Amino acid sequence: MTINWNSIRDETARLLQDLIRIDTTNPPGNETPAMEYVAGVLKRDGIESRILESAPGRGNLVARLKGDGRAAPLLLMVHLDVVPAEPAYWTHPPFGGEIADGYLYGRGALDTKNLAALEIMVMLLLAREKKSLARDVIFMANADEEAGGVYGAGWMVKNHPDLIRAEYAINEGGGSGMDIMGKRFYTCQTGEKGTARFVMRTRGAPGHGSMPHRDNAVVKLAHAVQQIGAAELPMRVVPTVKTFVEAIGSALGKPYDAALREVLDPKKSAAALQNLPLDDGMRAMLYASLHNTVSPTILKAGSKINVIPSVAEAECDARILPGQSAATLRAELKTILDGDVELEFKGDNPGRESSSDTPLFETMRRVITRHEPNATLLPYLVVGATDARHVSKLGTHVYGFAPMFAPMSEFSRIHGHDERISIENLEFGARVLYEVVSKFCSA
Repeated sequence: MTINWNSIRDETARLLQDLIRIDTTNPPGNETPAMEYVAGVLKRDGIESRILESAPGRGNLVARLKGDGRAAPLLLMVHLDVVPAEPAYWTHPPFGGEIADGYLYGRGALDTKNLAALEIMVMLLLAREKKSLARDVIFMANADEEAGGVYGAGWMVKNHPDLIRAEYAINEGGGSGMDIMGKRFYTCQTGEKGTARFVMRTRGAPGHGSMPHRDNAVVKLAHAVQQIGAAELPMRVVPTVKTFVEAIGSALGKPYDAALREVLDPKKSAAALQNLPLDDGMRAMLYASLHNTVSPTILKAGSKINVIPSVAEAECDARILPGQSAATLRAELKTILDGDVELEFKGDNPGRESSSDTPLFETMRRVITRHEPNATLLPYLVVGATDARHVSKLGTHVYGFAPMFAPMSEFSRIHGHDERISIENLEFGARVLYEVVSKFCSA
């Protein structure tokens, strides 16, 4: 069967439009209607699926194309919940799925209803071609990723692991192409940071606002927040980031290869990052890939303007590198915080890494090279978190791979205003992802 990729591009765009028009803002989520839509799309091509609700309205969907069992399954995974949008600041309605100037706009266009449309399209094409498979290909769409996955992938792993158990999985978090100093690179997410969020708390003497004193909990907290903002936590180089940076240096050659090696040297890293001709987004990403990070995000203190409170708190979003924990982060923070500051950790979710030395990564590399002969595929550490944290507990090698090429500035629209994806990228993504899955899973 010859695939008409113009037709597939249009079909993929319609899928994405329909998904965007189903409001799955989390909270509350209400993903079941989106799952029902996907189930209907799959059924039209003879693919049966199951919707499993972790709570009323919190649907998760699983479908499977059977292989002959000679190899272990591949899981295509994605989440259908999205973060809230502020419609007043959008050029096009966030749940309208409108197309303008070659772009499809809407909440989820990049995170991650775009990947859902691509993965659904892969399932449909495999079914239409009656592709002979050596592996089962499983498709899982989840609720609740944007709030930690408790009602989504986490729930599926705990309650229905046999429905989704696979050797490899393709997820969000990678696949994006970028130009660095004149060379083109694509990423495959092979690892991600974990979370160790905490409350930083200070205490002091309460009193009347008209009589200032030095034992003020708010002033103490402000000092602690400033210390965290000014601090640079110890540099730690994990294997994924080492490979990523060295591969860029190897592709660029002199003089940048030496400068990029210095990025991995704790004594030279800061200067090297500053001196390399990188944009600010790339510098920030590399820095976060080499350090545990802490961002104070919510401040709480007092209940009345004329009362000095006895307690002040800052909620902090902490991201930890693979191999790190809440305990190691606490030890790092204690070296920079003076005074009596309490740290109450709310969880300890470790980061993870998968090897890039696998047949699936090699398949991705070959397919990318076929479409972009001069491009290099890089293993990549995502500095945020995805549902891979749950699925990897089943022993699955999870890779982030949603193929597309766009300037780094486009990705700032994720969780922001005017989130969008180019129609051209929908065709590119469908072609590349289908080739990867088809080649990797074919008998």
